[in-house]
Amino acid sequence: MAAGTLVDSNVLLDIFTEDATWLEWSTDMLAAAAEAGPLYINPIIYAEVSVRFSRIEDFEDALPPAEFRRAALPWAAAFLAGKAFMSYRRNRGAASATLPDFFIGAHAAIDDLALLTRDPRRYRPYFPTVQLLAPER
Repeated sequence: MAAGTLVDSNVLLDIFTEDATWLEWSTDMLAAAAEAGPLYINPIIYAEVSVRFSRIEDFEDALPPAEFRRAALPWAAAFLAGKAFMSYRRNRGAASATLPDFFIGAHAAIDDLALLTRDPRRYRPYFPTVQLLAPER
């Protein structure tokens, strides 16, 4: 069982932008994950979501640390992310997935966190041990 849930940027952005397609799913899944255990974000997720805010104070109010624990990226996750990204590049050639996605997946793997995301195809092949909370496609 996972020690908590790392919340992917796309889920938070769905909520903050009130995305017409994903708002309900992301809101419901985030609430369920919060009931199951602690929610986490890391500096990469923080940076990706922060672009929606002009002031850090507003951003901190939107993602209060009491509800979204800040977790540093473990060094072992950075190593794993690099290896997964290299494997991705070898297998597919083009860099359509960005390195931050691999940092997020590796962080979940190393810290034994579930990953709440609506884009499991970026994580499933490279982090098979991570419990993905994702839409059924």
